[in-house]
Amino acid sequence: MAKSFGFDNQINRTNTRSYKWDYAETLFGAKDLLPLWVADMDFLTAPAITERLVQRAQLGSYGYAVRTDSYLDAIVSWYRRRHEWTIQSDSIVDSPSVVTSLSLAVQLFSEPGDQIVIQTPVYYPFYEVIRGNDRVVAASRLRIENNRYEMDFDHMESLFQGGAKLLLLCSPHNPGGRVWSEDELRRLGDLCLQYGVHVVSDEIHGDLVHPGRRHLPFASLSPEIAEITITCLSATKTFNLPGLHTSFMAVSNVEARRKINQRMKLLGLSNAGHFAQDAVEAAFNKGEAWLDELLEYIGENIAFARQYLSKQLPQVKPMIPDATYLLWVDCRSLGLDSKGLKELMFHQAKVAFSEGSGFGEDGTGWLRINVACPRSLLAQALEQFCEAARKL
Repeated sequence: MAKSFGFDNQINRTNTRSYKWDYAETLFGAKDLLPLWVADMDFLTAPAITERLVQRAQLGSYGYAVRTDSYLDAIVSWYRRRHEWTIQSDSIVDSPSVVTSLSLAVQLFSEPGDQIVIQTPVYYPFYEVIRGNDRVVAASRLRIENNRYEMDFDHMESLFQGGAKLLLLCSPHNPGGRVWSEDELRRLGDLCLQYGVHVVSDEIHGDLVHPGRRHLPFASLSPEIAEITITCLSATKTFNLPGLHTSFMAVSNVEARRKINQRMKLLGLSNAGHFAQDAVEAAFNKGEAWLDELLEYIGENIAFARQYLSKQLPQVKPMIPDATYLLWVDCRSLGLDSKGLKELMFHQAKVAFSEGSGFGEDGTGWLRINVACPRSLLAQALEQFCEAARKL
């Protein structure tokens, strides 16, 4: 494939109010770190998106906006083309972010004190939206088999038998990059139907799947599973748009959708954003070639990082991700606790990866590396980290 979107080009994001690049000293207590942590990309987005946003900005009047049929059509068409999944346009509910959707679902479909099932280690806001809403984390630890995560169905069933009625599913999995197979998802779906468990499925990484793997939306398995599922989706991870604060849910269940829409209206979140709809339309209608080239580049970055670590620091072991631009690396052989890993990264190596305990106790001793950056930047960060680690 010809390279035409400049993913090798470094862009200067400092002094742009970038959470990733301009906030390191506040977050990590050190300056001049190479930041490969939070999940946004150091790439320019698809040109069609930029062009559309410039056109929108040039209107010069930024009043209240409405949601149009063309926006809904772009979403429906994208998921039909890319995932062979038909979403009904009237099932789509907008939300500022997937985390907003997770938190609202916990509030609306459980009660204080209820147990909410998650599979750990997992994206850290899963813990926050449960505990912050006075619910209880019911953790089902993922098993490591052949250097990949596997679900523990027996343990999950015991949690359902114990009264848990809501599951937050991460599909594809963050941080492990696992794409769950159809057999796994169907087995999980059967358990949820058997025990009356509703599912909130975070599928924000569903477009970032590597060759040979296929993301299967949980709600697409059957009409019965769709009725118990709220699917959280967004163009933001796929096209590097998180600062636009836009996402949406696919909610087949009429009563669940009514409750969500009512709460969104009460919170003042039901109006369309002035820019976000344009970005999503442009992404889904004209961004496919950019995404295909991005996935090739990310795959090459993952291969580069794995090879570099195997030669320069062979005692650490990265999982091979099926999806995402995140590399989950087992650093337990370094013999460092969470504090020690942070000291190694922030003060000795001068890099910022995501320290694993933030994803739960099962992540202690691991690091998550964001490889969605020019390869030269990735190489520099890995060199600095490996050199500092070898001095241990």
